[in-house]
Amino acid sequence: MSFFTNEQTIFFVDDDAALREANVQTLDLAGLAVETFSDAQQVLPRIDADFPGVVVTDIRMPGMDGLELRAAIHAIDPGIPVVLITGHADVAMAVRALHDGAFDFLAKPFASDHLVGVVRRALAHRALILDNRRLVTAVAAIDSPLIGESTAMLRLRETIMQLAQADFDVLIEGETGTGKELVAHMLHRQSRRSAASLVAVNCAALPQDLAEAELFGSDLVDRTTGKLGQAGRVRSAHRGTLFLDEIDTMHLAVQAKLLRVIEEREVQPLGAGAPEPVDLRVVAAVKTDLMDAVRAGTFREDLYYRLHVVKLRIPPLRERRSDIPQTFAYFLDEAAAKMGRQGFQIDDSVRRHLVEHDWPGNVRELKNFAYSVVLDLPSDPGLSSMPADASLSERLRRFEATIIHDTLTQTQGNIAETMARLGIPRKTLYDKMQRHRIDPKQFRN
Repeated sequence: MSFFTNEQTIFFVDDDAALREANVQTLDLAGLAVETFSDAQQVLPRIDADFPGVVVTDIRMPGMDGLELRAAIHAIDPGIPVVLITGHADVAMAVRALHDGAFDFLAKPFASDHLVGVVRRALAHRALILDNRRLVTAVAAIDSPLIGESTAMLRLRETIMQLAQADFDVLIEGETGTGKELVAHMLHRQSRRSAASLVAVNCAALPQDLAEAELFGSDLVDRTTGKLGQAGRVRSAHRGTLFLDEIDTMHLAVQAKLLRVIEEREVQPLGAGAPEPVDLRVVAAVKTDLMDAVRAGTFREDLYYRLHVVKLRIPPLRERRSDIPQTFAYFLDEAAAKMGRQGFQIDDSVRRHLVEHDWPGNVRELKNFAYSVVLDLPSDPGLSSMPADASLSERLRRFEATIIHDTLTQTQGNIAETMARLGIPRKTLYDKMQRHRIDPKQFRN
């Protein structure tokens, strides 16, 4: 760990005592913490990857010069800003150092406010780097992280971590396969509610005639079984998080009752004499702008504004193409580890597909593609293999059939649960089952 973990500190390195004293006074008057060194070698034992500050160093010094010090510091952590002080004759050298990773340089003689301004920018830059690292570390502790280092993904992860503790209701907007449920889980796991349950509801999979009982519960006795009704998803999320996916598909009558839950934080099950208080956070998700449904008259405007306290938009892959190689590599490694098939190389056709394809199914489609690549490699005798000359479309078609088959096996042919797990509408699932000649009845007990 660094000697300075809680305070941003400037290490000022110069063999000229008079210059050190003058510049330290300038930085002190600006309210900046500074420590001085006359020898560059003295600095290195004080630097590690957690160092939160900035190094300002003269270039020309006996022994280790400023350029050598910059290289040694960046060997420890290239994210530590190093500001070089140079004489007029060394400006060209300093410019080359910028290309090698120096943060900035100050040409003598420089104004005091110029020194302070450069140092403040460097400190802000270092703080941002360390904050992003902490966010990435926190997100990495979650089972399936949001992968990517694009500006959009860094901003999304930072916002999630900030909102997690705020306990506001959140509306997540993102296309199919962008990871809306993953974001909901991240919000829950990093919140004060993490000890309780996250209850996920796919509103599109709720039968209209059973939706109220499923969501709000029922205190009525079932005439067939003689048993008391169900608790309902809202009551099950007490002290936790209620995640409502595809909320725009919810029937208007159910929306009216949900509005009361959100406004009053109470729920009245079917047959109950009085409402019950519930302590929960509501996270809702939609594929498109929910206001479109309001304009179309299929979603209540008052419910929209109750949900729209905070909106998180997940960018599709086509808007952050720089994240595709890293995301693909993550899922490729995951698939290889599960199937015991490490140490293989992807071919040019796969690389071309990664670059040229628009990924309308986003991360889910990319993950399925990574698994299909691993599945179609030469395998153990127990695993069937595609012909070497099989087209990409045939590989994807076969992999889609495998995914549907495996999911139906896991759900024992339950169509609603299969739809929820695959994240596709009922008609789409039936179309795909018909195309692949899959009969859901064969999976039922």
